[in-house]
Amino acid sequence: MEVVADTNYRRDEIEHLLEDGAWDEAFGIWAADTDMDEETLQIAEEIGLFEQFDFFWDDFADRVGYHAPGIPEDWKERDIHPGLDSWGVVSEINAGLTEFGQIVCEVLKDEYIDWEADYEAPDDLPDFE
Repeated sequence: MEVVADTNYRRDEIEHLLEDGAWDEAFGIWAADTDMDEETLQIAEEIGLFEQFDFFWDDFADRVGYHAPGIPEDWKERDIHPGLDSWGVVSEINAGLTEFGQIVCEVLKDEYIDWEADYEAPDDLPDFE
């Protein structure tokens, strides 16, 4: 994989914002409304899925983007966790993590990030008006 030199995903800055309270705030919002029960949440925590999130700044879209972790399709063969015993549990975890990631992005953008996008569209883009 090649990373373009002028690409700035601001991962370090976002990590600091998460440590400064955005993570806890987002988790509280998510936990109050999630369909994930305590047992399923515990499985996700024990597997270490919450530590695998990747949050980054998407300058082009002027938003926080993310990659959510998930349980792979071959979870049965891998014997990842004894509590993973059905596709329902796997789906509940994967959907819950996706929802959590979105809430983290919203909290970061609405409450913590004060920078503007640096992206400027080229002058030669077509005018669709």
